[in-house]
Amino acid sequence: MTTLLGESEFIGALRGLSSSYWGAHPFHKRLHSGALDRRELRLWAANRWYYQRMLPQKDAAIISNCPLPEVRRAWVDRLAYHDGTPGDEGGIERWMRLCEAVGLTREEVLDERHLLPGVRFAVDAYVTFARTKPWTEAVASGLTEMFAGHLMTRRVTDMLAHYDWIRAEDLAYFTDRIEAVSGEGKGTLDIVVRYATTREQQDAAVAALRFKCEVLWLMLDAIERAAVTVHG
Repeated sequence: MTTLLGESEFIGALRGLSSSYWGAHPFHKRLHSGALDRRELRLWAANRWYYQRMLPQKDAAIISNCPLPEVRRAWVDRLAYHDGTPGDEGGIERWMRLCEAVGLTREEVLDERHLLPGVRFAVDAYVTFARTKPWTEAVASGLTEMFAGHLMTRRVTDMLAHYDWIRAEDLAYFTDRIEAVSGEGKGTLDIVVRYATTREQQDAAVAALRFKCEVLWLMLDAIERAAVTVHG
């Protein structure tokens, strides 16, 4: 029988996936170095918008599958964060502002004319994962929050330094999200550690986080291939 991991060992296994996060992807490296042209930035922003648009559906799926009121109450705030509330435009709209800043119109973002099949496939697979897997695994897949804060901070600095037509206010999605993930996913991690109570559940949580990293990486693979095809 496989032994249950201790808390620190379990957390270490989750944090050990940081090298698989999309911050290390060649496309992101080019983004941060200022090597993208305007068309590539528009391609990235339009495709990433689809991911942002689908996050509330992913989070709603987790809530619908979770039998615990205390977890549902904690998770429901994510819907408001992305969709917005009276007086707060929300994360999806903040991403739309970035799309417009890089030269996209609202119409062409909303009609998804730039959405790549590979990105749609990867994002839809992530939403399906949240709908069909145990809620603890779907929550664990969101632990990419642990790796996001430092990357977002650097992205704001690098984009302002290298793309002089982008203003600080255009990057409100990132500056707002930095605060949201400043605890390195502690709230999400606490839920996973508390409710993954068997070794099987712990291993499934690690696999779920690995799957999410693969989804993000595949999104950038598709964007990178499309950018190279155009330049080639």
